[in-house]
Amino acid sequence: MAEAVYTQIADDLRTQIATGALRPGDDVPTEAELAERWSTSRGPIRNALARLRGEGLIETGRGRPARVVARKASQAVDVSVPFTRWARELGVAPGAETQELSLRRAGDRAELLGVAPEATIVSVVRLRLLDGRPTMLERLFYTEVPGRRLFEVDTDQISITEHLASIGHPIVGLQHQIDAVAADEQDAALLRVPQGTPILRLIRISRDAEGRIFEASEDRYLSEVVRFTVAASGISTDGHYMRAVGG
Repeated sequence: MAEAVYTQIADDLRTQIATGALRPGDDVPTEAELAERWSTSRGPIRNALARLRGEGLIETGRGRPARVVARKASQAVDVSVPFTRWARELGVAPGAETQELSLRRAGDRAELLGVAPEATIVSVVRLRLLDGRPTMLERLFYTEVPGRRLFEVDTDQISITEHLASIGHPIVGLQHQIDAVAADEQDAALLRVPQGTPILRLIRISRDAEGRIFEASEDRYLSEVVRFTVAASGISTDGHYMRAVGG
């Protein structure tokens, strides 16, 4: 019975948050208020709040009521989902502002792309937005043949991943690495955060059907807007986490 009560309480609060009755920054009713409203003890109330906290809908702190937070957009890192399609699936409008599209020598990107340092590559820097809000700064590097095709299109208006796939350069294999870094000068200016702010970095290596690397990217996300999820196949019998699906 206690489980049913806390589930009902969590569902009711979740609905209030979804409909805007409780907005980001609003205090959630206190434990005492919720206990009186639901004619229950504080145990189920705390369980309901813990569930909403685990879902990223509220935050709690010692000495103050629980508070609604802006929900973060989740992105799986074990699959490749173009930013544009991912945003639309979230129900928000994707945006792009290209900062750079240029030819350059591979230099320090040569090893990542598997080319000689003197080889020509294409470099792209784009600011990505969700409903007009700066969300991610992507730095993309392409081998010359697929990269040159980007000069034929408006990179502010397309999904580069989907465009390249449509002209014969689909991502067939990929490798991800995720960590946290401090925002550099360019990150800070475009993402509108102080320099040094911790941000999430996702490094991706993409391969074609022949297993050749044709793209290396470094995406820097605002951690207050986006969180990453990984689907894993389980825990091995020796106690180590097994490799993430598709990793």
